[in-house]
Amino acid sequence: MSARTSIRHPDLGSAPIMTKRAWWLVVLNFVLPGSAQVLAGNRRLGRFGLGMTLTLLALAVVVGVVYTLWPAVALTVFTNSIGLWAAALLLAFSGVVWLILSLDTLRLVRLVRATPKARPIIAGLATVLMVGVVGTAGYGAYVATTASGFLSSVFVAGPTEPPSDGRYNILLLGGDAGPDREGLRPDSISVVSIDAETGQASMIGLPRNLEDVPFSAGPLADLYPEGYGSIDGCEVSACMLNSIYTEVEVKSPEMYPDAVDSGSEPGIEGMRDAAQGVTGLTIQYYVLIDMQGFSDLVDALGGVDINVAERLPIGGDENLDEVEGWIEAGPQQMDGYTATWYARSRHSTSDYDRIVRQRQLQEAILQQFSPANVLTKFQGIAEAGSQVIKTDVPQSMLGYFADLGSKTKTLPVGHVDLTPPAVDPEDPDYEQIRALITEALAAASAPAEPAS
Repeated sequence: MSARTSIRHPDLGSAPIMTKRAWWLVVLNFVLPGSAQVLAGNRRLGRFGLGMTLTLLALAVVVGVVYTLWPAVALTVFTNSIGLWAAALLLAFSGVVWLILSLDTLRLVRLVRATPKARPIIAGLATVLMVGVVGTAGYGAYVATTASGFLSSVFVAGPTEPPSDGRYNILLLGGDAGPDREGLRPDSISVVSIDAETGQASMIGLPRNLEDVPFSAGPLADLYPEGYGSIDGCEVSACMLNSIYTEVEVKSPEMYPDAVDSGSEPGIEGMRDAAQGVTGLTIQYYVLIDMQGFSDLVDALGGVDINVAERLPIGGDENLDEVEGWIEAGPQQMDGYTATWYARSRHSTSDYDRIVRQRQLQEAILQQFSPANVLTKFQGIAEAGSQVIKTDVPQSMLGYFADLGSKTKTLPVGHVDLTPPAVDPEDPDYEQIRALITEALAAASAPAEPAS
């Protein structure tokens, strides 16, 4: 008697044969959905299940090959709404078919014919496998639809920008609205310059108290031809780099009438013109992180590991009165609240120390942003990210930047800090600043010398 015959037409009176048959059907349904029906049940349903299974396997192979050879293409497909919704529908459909096949397999098993001791084990295994497979498909569909909504809410559908001199330059702003401030004022300002081919990144920290800031061509350059506030002052109390956002956004938003339609804000466009004027770089995109919601993002990631160089106060004033607590020196796993104060704490240290800490925090989060913690904590990350992050990076560029970012994580990050003694924020030499940046970026992009 053939195996196929014994599975389709078994000896119903033999408990050992029915037990062995039950194990085979349960395992076959898990390994190759549809095969159990082909061998022992409705062949039409089985052929449909096998066709779906083989199609999914073929798609997985194709995706794997494309990701291996052209990772940016695969990432582009799965970072746009159409691709994510297609994946969600496919996973949801597959989950429903797997559920039907699993329930039908349980029917075909005929547990009452198996040995009494084996029945609960077979039923338990079949149930666990069914819940695992169907639940995984359902969760995958949920992640895909949630990701589509998150990406659509954060990233714009605008045109892509080409690299400038082989690099993408992104303005990073850490915004702190604060109850005692008129509008938002960026407390953290930096430019990340990324080699468009190698992914090598350099972070340029811009002190928020830079004075006489020059602007690239635009309305602010026309209004302040000798630098921000250098002739007749400005429209806000302090004519420093981080005041430009407030002046434009609150006082003169008409300077940039197309900003909102482009996925930006007038204040951000003013900061972009200032950063371009300071660095001499073309800045294609910006990312604004709301520091008031930043702690939610860190908590969603499960915290961040930081090696604290010196003890820092949480809260308090310049006399360290009414301090709420302390961040102790040494290795720390910080929650969102602590990480936010690590970035913001200003008493007992200088603004330039804050720049270093903020950069350290940014790098730590980027390094700890892995597929594993993103998938396991996806809902919290998506909810926090949509409230915390604002950017004009187009959704069509996400695949490219994700691929580039995977290269960046394997390389050391260069740093250009425009702080004393190299730069005097009260009397900066902007030609010298641009020369420092040009030299640092050229050195970072130069091929490594072969070992002697």
